Amino acid sequence: MEKISSFCNTSTSKNKRVLVMRGAKVAREPFKFSLDDYEVVTVDNFDQALTELRKGRFQLVVSEVSDFLPLERAAVAEQAAVILETIGQGVGILDISGRLIWGNMRLHAISQDVLDSLSVKCRTFFQDFVVSDGNCGPRRFNLQSEQGKFYEVTASPVIDGDGQVKTLATTIWDVTASRRLQQKLNAIDKAGRELVRLENEVVEKLDIPHRLALLEEKIIRYTREVLGFDKFSMRLLDKKTNRLEIVLSSGLSERSKNLEIYMAPEGNGISGYVASTGRSYICPDVKQDRRYLGGIANAASSLTVPLLLNDQVVGTFNFESEKLAAFNEDDRQIAEIFCRYVAIALHILDLMVVERYRTTGLLANNVTQEISGPLNDILTETTSLMEEYIGQDDMRHRLQAICDSVSKIRESIKQVAQNRSGLVDGKSVKTAAVDPVLAEKRILVADDEPIIRQTISDVLCKFGCQVELACDGNEAIAKLDALTFDLVLSDIKMPHRNGYDIFATAKGKNPVLPFVFMTGFGYDPNHSVIRARQEGLSGVLYKPFKVDELLSLLREAIREAADK
Repeated sequence: MEKISSFCNTSTSKNKRVLVMRGAKVAREPFKFSLDDYEVVTVDNFDQALTELRKGRFQLVVSEVSDFLPLERAAVAEQAAVILETIGQGVGILDISGRLIWGNMRLHAISQDVLDSLSVKCRTFFQDFVVSDGNCGPRRFNLQSEQGKFYEVTASPVIDGDGQVKTLATTIWDVTASRRLQQKLNAIDKAGRELVRLENEVVEKLDIPHRLALLEEKIIRYTREVLGFDKFSMRLLDKKTNRLEIVLSSGLSERSKNLEIYMAPEGNGISGYVASTGRSYICPDVKQDRRYLGGIANAASSLTVPLLLNDQVVGTFNFESEKLAAFNEDDRQIAEIFCRYVAIALHILDLMVVERYRTTGLLANNVTQEISGPLNDILTETTSLMEEYIGQDDMRHRLQAICDSVSKIRESIKQVAQNRSGLVDGKSVKTAAVDPVLAEKRILVADDEPIIRQTISDVLCKFGCQVELACDGNEAIAKLDALTFDLVLSDIKMPHRNGYDIFATAKGKNPVLPFVFMTGFGYDPNHSVIRARQEGLSGVLYKPFKVDELLSLLREAIREAADK
């Protein structure tokens, strides 16, 4: 009598099952152990055994010795076939002519133009193998479909029993998502450097208001072109009130623009939550999210990212889409890096304003120290991403390029951040001839510093102006209600009412009324300049300024208003 053979699966499945392949001899041989605790499935032949093995898992398979090895090999082959069909890559065998002999389902799902390119590449590979006398290892190359998908391919020679290579084993990965992420990182790297670029020639040609306008234009353009988002809003935090003021937007409804949102985890929408927690927020379906307050018409999903500076939230950037689940983790990572650049760029402008006229000789060091934290944040973000892409050299090279840009930004700031001097030289102005543009113009000068109010008033009166003075925001608004003016010159930081409140009141009385801001500090807590520039601000004077600067800007503002 032949011995009975078996192979076991050590699975601890609750359903204990035994497969018995019943031959003439096995049927007569009594089992030496109890099968009472097992479900026994009996088959009559080899094909039935394979069918049962495909259906489910068995803890024990019993067969005659002569059937054991073929059955075991068939089971292993069956498992291998399942693996080849379910892995995430396309797998195929090509012959020397590049013809596909076998491929799994994943491979056959790839477009025909890619398979044709794969065939051509493999024919070339065979030729290289012949020329090299067989000393040729695996080849790696990239393919792109006509639909814009990207693939990475590894082709390895298969050596038969005679030492000949007659087929190639190929694996093909769809790397479209990572390649597009790489392209976005390339663009973010370039856009980030552009946002914070401070070359000497640029600074010399543009004053701070024009640099601010340029920065606003760049933020909007890069958000659309680089991130691919055309519906968005940027809110900056007013630290005094904790209100998130909208300063840039595209595609938002008027209702959304007028929402009052504060930095709070509850009751202030997604933006309030992001500002209070410092964490990004992906909303795949706005109708299912209680925090969503409203944005674009027909909004379906959104992504909101904090603007971080030295790990402090200075604002939020919100992106919206009419498609459900339009934003993923890649979008979040890209947006966070971009928004760090935005926060740094805004802060550099603030520092340049407050430091540009100091005579301590420490401006470059001060600016560098102020932005070292945000730059380090970018390094942390990119280094973290590099760890996720170990083995993908192209992606890691692009991430390294972003890290290298941080060093270039630091060096650029050192080169451009130079001391500048300048004083209000009003006392040097003697009695002047009546100015044809300024003469008889009624100008409101609002500033809480008496010496500045009086000095400016004295200068303007010498050029034929009628000057009214206000010592705070309430007095300035009261005079706007009582009198008609040809121009308003106001400090931004005012007691009781801020500069933007005065600006809004003036424009409400006369939309074309020329309005000029003055400021002597770098951080504008109400972001008056950014907001007012979108609503007709004529210009900004940065204290201390010279008489020529003052007169030139006021003349230009009055002329422009006369042409409207």
